[in-house]
Amino acid sequence: MHIRLGKLWFGLVFPLLLAGAVAAQDGDLREIEDSVIKIYTTQAAPDYFVPWRLLNPRQSSGSGVLIDARRILTNAHVIADASYVQAQRHNDPQRFQARVLFVSHEADLALIEVDDEAFYAGLKPLIIGELPKLRDEVSVFGYPMGGQSLSITKGVLSRVEHQVYAHASSFLLAGQIDAAINPGNSGGPVIFDRQIVGIVMQSAAGGLSENLGYFIPPSVIRHVLKDSGDGVNDGFPDLGFRTQTLESPAAKAARSLSEDQRGVVVIQVFEDSPAAGALEVNDVITEVSGYAIADDGSIQLDSDMLTNYKYAMDQYHIGEEIPLRFSRGGEEREARLTAAGLRETYSLVNGEQFDEIPEYYLYGGVLFVPLNMNLIKRWGNDWSRSAPISLLEARNEWASPERRELVVALQVMAADVNLGYHDWRNWVVDTVNGGTIRDFDHFVAKLRQNDQPFVEFRNENGYQMVIDHQQALASEAQILARYRIPSAHSSGLLDEPRPAGEP
Repeated sequence: MHIRLGKLWFGLVFPLLLAGAVAAQDGDLREIEDSVIKIYTTQAAPDYFVPWRLLNPRQSSGSGVLIDARRILTNAHVIADASYVQAQRHNDPQRFQARVLFVSHEADLALIEVDDEAFYAGLKPLIIGELPKLRDEVSVFGYPMGGQSLSITKGVLSRVEHQVYAHASSFLLAGQIDAAINPGNSGGPVIFDRQIVGIVMQSAAGGLSENLGYFIPPSVIRHVLKDSGDGVNDGFPDLGFRTQTLESPAAKAARSLSEDQRGVVVIQVFEDSPAAGALEVNDVITEVSGYAIADDGSIQLDSDMLTNYKYAMDQYHIGEEIPLRFSRGGEEREARLTAAGLRETYSLVNGEQFDEIPEYYLYGGVLFVPLNMNLIKRWGNDWSRSAPISLLEARNEWASPERRELVVALQVMAADVNLGYHDWRNWVVDTVNGGTIRDFDHFVAKLRQNDQPFVEFRNENGYQMVIDHQQALASEAQILARYRIPSAHSSGLLDEPRPAGEP
């Protein structure tokens, strides 16, 4: 009898313990599920081919997660150019209107909030944890296409390194997992040990890989959250220099480096940047913030992870000092550079902007616009092949104080004033009446302050477009009416015109 009681005791307790563990897991899972929010947006992006109008509004959805008493963290691309945002709880048909609190397009992160207190009843925020180890299994929560209910998939953390973020083409640390990630998953949390260890942002580009996606890691999330404290997006540091790898033995020897010295060579230092006056072209950066830089530009995060040396600078905020070590002519030197924000003027082609009104100026029926990635991407998903080659090549040119931005004659609204040029489009204007152009504001000021009878536009190949100035002014109202254009210029363009003096 004693043995039977023992067996009976053991047989009863084990199922009870198992049932208790399952119940606890179910409770943990339910709390996580309740914290994952579905986000609906109505987005109306501007049409950079016809900059005075919007593209047709479209409805889309994404995911988000509650990170404190009121704020919901999601992707910036989920709410970019959104005119209306709603949030919906797990297993609740009601949608609540939400508003955007903070956006970092660079990091593809945004914070939104619901004003209705009823939305938050019973919800518990999730904690942002630490990045798991490689090969750890994580769970992805979100609301992908194909259904209304919450989806949970699992995957293994297979890689951590810098990647190009598809939303704004920034270059930041990202985690790679082999979980299925589909449209609608964007903004959902990656969970490990009941904590947020990432925010889903994109699947592998080109559709060449299956079940391969990327997430924003905790270090980037924390940087953005700290940045959001004052409501102003300062972004990640840019010290104003560019480098290339130094894997060539000849290139190292030419810079008086020994075989065991490692680093990357400076190829450009921008004027009026933190690096100006401290670094020179051909300096070799050997260390940033205590991280030794390899010849391929990588640094060691731990025994399993390598990534680009930019990571060492990404950990700082604007205004903080970043220590560097570098070699100049074989002599080791040190510098401390004050972190500044990324300036658009480092490239002649400004990066893609969101929630912005496109700039344009109509003169003599010719539509002039600044060149930026918004315009280039208007050629569609295959823009790298379909956009005009002259516009694509400009992406490889550095800006300077004398030339900060390019101006494009996008199209011609046919009229008598522009007879002979009706089929001209998509060409870069290099000079106006022989004078170079600093930026779009400078270009517009030149036209508005022109006192010559004719205005001659030239490109770098010598092609010329000549417009009668008085005829251009006299025909403006007629051209606007004929083509139903609301204004000859974009809103705010002429609020504070800059002087048209030569740079």
